[in-house]
Parts: sequence; C-alpha cells; structure tokens
Amino acid sequence: GYEYSRSGNPTRDCLEKAVAALDGAKYCLAYASGLAATLNITHLLKAGDTIICMDDVYGGTNRYFRKVAMKMGLNVVFVDCTEIECLEAAITPETKLVWVETPTNPTLKVIDIQACADVVHKHKDVLLVVDNTFMSAYFQRPLSLGADICTYSATKYMNGHSDVVMGLVSVNCDDLYQRLKFLQNSLGAVPSPFDCYLCNRGLKTLKIRMKQHFRNGLAVARFLESDSRVEKVIFPGLPSHPQHELVKRQCTGCPGMVTFYIKGNVEHAATFLKNLKV
Repeated sequence: GYEYSRSGNPTRDCLEKAVAALDGAKYCLAYASGLAATLNITHLLKAGDTIICMDDVYGGTNRYFRKVAMKMGLNVVFVDCTEIECLEAAITPETKLVWVETPTNPTLKVIDIQACADVVHKHKDVLLVVDNTFMSAYFQRPLSLGADICTYSATKYMNGHSDVVMGLVSVNCDDLYQRLKFLQNSLGAVPSPFDCYLCNRGLKTLKIRMKQHFRNGLAVARFLESDSRVEKVIFPGLPSHPQHELVKRQCTGCPGMVTFYIKGNVEHAATFLKNLKV
C-alpha cells in the first residue's frame, strides 16, 4: 500500500512501470530532475571510490562531478571512452562506476556500449551507467547492450512536451534496485504525482516524436553539410560521422541533435547566431 507520497504513489508507479517496459528493464525509478537521478546514482558510492566519466559530457554532469562529488571525497577521472583501450587502462581497484553518454553532449561522440560493458564487467563491483537522454528508449536500449544502469533527463525527449523537469533510472538487478529505491526515498528528490502524470502522457507520443526528430535532424544535417560556409557537420545519422557504422549496429535511429562548425572565427559564429531566428 501507500502511506507517504515521497515513498511511493500510484501515479509514479504507473510511470516507472511504463518506462521500465520501454527500456526492457525490470525496474525504473523516477526523480525530480536528471541531475537528481545522477545524485542518487552517485550516492551508491563512498568517499575514496573512483568514477570514470566520459571526457565529453553534459555540462551539468561535469559540474556536479567536479564541483560537488569530488569535494565529497569521490575521485573522478575523465576519459575518452570511444577508445576502449583508454577506458581499460583507466580502471583501478578503486574504480566503482563508469559513466558514459552516447551520443555525447555536445560533440555527439558515440560510444560502443557493449564493448564498454565487456571491459567494465571484467572487474568485480564496477557499474556501467549510460546516460540515454539524447537517444531515448525508442532508439537505444543500453541495458540490452550490457549497461547496469540506464539514466535519462526525461525533461528532454522522454517527456517531450517542454512542461516537465524529471529524471529516470532503469535497472535489472534486484539488489541495485533496492539500493536505489532506498536512496530515492531517503534523499527525497522525487517528482510530483502531477509531473509523473504529464510524463506518462508524453510517452504516448514518443514514437511519433522521435521518428520525426530523426527525419528533421537528418534533413538539417544534409543541408548544412552541402553549404560551403560550414566547415564540419557532426550528426550520427550521416555516413560522414566517424562512428556511423556503430550507430547502425547499436541504435534504431538518431535524435534531432546536430552539431556543426562554421568556417572562419568566433566573429563569424557570432554573426550567425545574431541572425538566427527561431
């Protein structure tokens, strides 16, 4: 039963079960934001433990690890996990968690989740976390590729309607779920029942939204790639992307995120931005 909404409520349970099904997971936990999910995952560790984090990572994650977690006694090292040998070389007896995004924010590097999992799971008690925010559960299922934890800022694609701030975490391991469930209740960074209702509504359009994001993103990337004023376009759905073959193996599509470099200098970039109309 239910006795206190922070500990659990029917609307949050409904959302967590829906996301677990989308992720092919046994369990899901909802949080007040993507960073609240990051905070809860990090609380699985203790002072003196080491986190290996992808060197290109969401700014909020980078800030939390550098400015908060490290001051609490955790050691965080940043490694280019697109180079599996670099990840393997970075693991020490103190390493307890490997954190990757794929594609990364903002340079859209793509990491081989299965290869990372194979390396990480050679070492006892090391967890692999994949931030799946950019791909969403519709295009990528990290748990099926060997990740221990799949996490999202549901504020972006998973909710998709620009009216919710939320984080999500999916797992398959019973013990890991119980530890995270305890932290979810103890730390209290949970979403309101109404936000859970809204996110559940957002999931109903996930398929149609993500398919359209892929079509739009690919059209924009192709347009930019053909423009002589653009130096380079980074989009995982383009054959020119360095990990395009990996994307085709690992994902069923790509999100609408496009990174590109304008020819010239910072003044040229500033001119472009000043003339951009949304």
